[in-house]
Amino acid sequence: MSLDNSNIETVFGACPHDCPDGCAMLFDVKDGELIKVRGNPANTYTTDRLCAKLNDYHAHHYNPDRLLYPMRRIGPKGSGEFERISWDDALSTIRERWQSIISEFGAEAILPYGYAGNLGLLNGPGCGDALFNKLGATTAEKTFCVSSSITAQIMTIGPTLGTDPESFVHAKFIIVWGANPVSTHSHLWPFILKAQRGGAKVVVIDPFRTRTAARADWHIAPRPGTDIVLALSMIHTLISDNLVDHNYVRDYCSGFEELAESAANYPANKAQEITGIAAQDIRQLAQEYAQTQPSVIRVGVGLERHQSGGQAMRAIDCLPALVGAWRHVGGGLLHMPIFVPTRQEQSSRPEWIDPDTRVLNLVQIGKHLTEELDPPVKALFVWNANPLVHAPDSNKVQQGFEREDLFTVVSEQFMTDTARYADIVLPATMAAEQNDILTSWGHFYINLNQKAIEPPGETVANSELFRRLARTMNLDDPHFYRSDLEMLRNSLDWDSPMLDGESFESLQERGTIRVKVPPADEYAPHAEGNFPTPTGKCEFVSSIGAESGFVVPPFRQMRMDKQNSAPINPVPIYEPNIECNGSDDGAYPLQFLSPKSHGFLNSEYANEAHKLKVQGEQAVLINPVDAAKRGIETGDEVKVFNDRGTLVGDALVSDKALAGTIVASFGYWTSLSRGTGVNGLTSSERQGFAGTPCFYDTAVEVLPNQD
Repeated sequence: MSLDNSNIETVFGACPHDCPDGCAMLFDVKDGELIKVRGNPANTYTTDRLCAKLNDYHAHHYNPDRLLYPMRRIGPKGSGEFERISWDDALSTIRERWQSIISEFGAEAILPYGYAGNLGLLNGPGCGDALFNKLGATTAEKTFCVSSSITAQIMTIGPTLGTDPESFVHAKFIIVWGANPVSTHSHLWPFILKAQRGGAKVVVIDPFRTRTAARADWHIAPRPGTDIVLALSMIHTLISDNLVDHNYVRDYCSGFEELAESAANYPANKAQEITGIAAQDIRQLAQEYAQTQPSVIRVGVGLERHQSGGQAMRAIDCLPALVGAWRHVGGGLLHMPIFVPTRQEQSSRPEWIDPDTRVLNLVQIGKHLTEELDPPVKALFVWNANPLVHAPDSNKVQQGFEREDLFTVVSEQFMTDTARYADIVLPATMAAEQNDILTSWGHFYINLNQKAIEPPGETVANSELFRRLARTMNLDDPHFYRSDLEMLRNSLDWDSPMLDGESFESLQERGTIRVKVPPADEYAPHAEGNFPTPTGKCEFVSSIGAESGFVVPPFRQMRMDKQNSAPINPVPIYEPNIECNGSDDGAYPLQFLSPKSHGFLNSEYANEAHKLKVQGEQAVLINPVDAAKRGIETGDEVKVFNDRGTLVGDALVSDKALAGTIVASFGYWTSLSRGTGVNGLTSSERQGFAGTPCFYDTAVEVLPNQD
């Protein structure tokens, strides 16, 4: 793009964050300085608007607290005491320690830990996999999020894009289920709002009255973990009231009888007892959903964080086919349209993994670092992640990081809770300082991110970081020495029908391209079935459901820990919560929910004063009934606790929280808080369905803080 009269150069950017919006951006640069970041109007979904988290993203690049040079720890682990060293010193230290560990314990004593702090194809969650696969390190299984919900989608409707979010404007009945787009998916909300203003009814299903629920026409609040019962009861009502589109089911679905048998266990009266939703409301929801077409469901990831989470997603995925919603433009279901033609396996090189290589799930990193393993984890390499905040049972995670015999390297932009425990800290670039391509898990566009400014200090992009580590470890495969341009060109399958007529050059020209499907006002992907499942149908009974440990992208590793994976029931069934089983007479009678915040993005920005000011101090939302029992009033400092940890926050007494639940948002750093973060209380136990942790199946008590 050319310079304008003000000598401002504009290049294409793309938001790298773990967010379904995946904004196309423009970077404005003057005299080598990033002076503004704005939306790219060529992307008709994200348009020229950025969210509240990103509208000052240019200033984020110049935060005075950024890490600019490699550092070595000189104080106790966790003290944050470091000294500056050179890159040569850092890399030689890593080489010496890794070689020593490999010599004594084998390469499996090294554990990589990369996740979603950046979602780029060059610099994202799996950008280091090839290096560690070549070394023979332990394979890291990553099932923190979406493994269950995407598995459910694959099992039911296949790897489909689903309903175009831009076509929501044509819907007449919209269900937002387990999602909060006003806070965490803000570019979808204008399309929903336009439909609502045109007469569409908007229903939010969420146990917590979120900002989105407050703007809906109807908020339905099931007890946490009972979404599948609500969905199965809806299915039962559809069948018993003869609201099923029998022609669509006959032609394009399979397994109807088995699904009906499972749903028959939950007539509305019984579902009321389990979900807390009035039987009449369940019937009304099913009736209006079926009779008001086009109807569409936007499913979030919140409801997968229970024992029945994956099966709940399966039951919900069945609903649009049962009522024939897929026949219509603006009808159907949107979960994660991530199935664009990437070449992730080419970049991660799964063929380099020995079949006998150990697999460890990162959800249980605390256990892996504190319990006896053979070989023990002796080295940890962390990038794009802050496990001391986002991993469950974080107090145990901290215990592991405190081990003096654990050699830890962290690549970071700031001195996070995790970086404070590193032996070596390596400085990482931000989006405007590197090249990348970003796909999306919320819309149909692919965005280019171009390097706009020079990296400050000695920061490096992940792509360069792993080139340097490959040289350090004397790996001579040409894979490790490709330039960013080579990797960008090869990161997408340009011969795929989804990219028909497009090329890397066209992406360079426009900065954003839409996959090749019909326009939003014409797109009805499954009007005549054509589901990308093994049978070509919507599978109410999954033909792949009995496979052990079936897990799919975006964050899967290439080999599953099959020993710790269970077969998946091919028909949606209800499995009650384990820790929060409905009893209120134990030591921890309340259920703890920890949704994403409005002001942070996971744990990103939680160290910036102006973002903290917007978000506010850690609040603890408690229902008036539960507050009265404990003598708690709004503004009181309270402690939320169980055997794993204690969180301290300010009480907010409100009926936004269901009786029997406590709500405290996720993202606050422990080092900047009065107690632990929310994940100090959560369990690292995983549901059998694809290994997603049961974050929301957490039993706690709350009391006034008198410590």
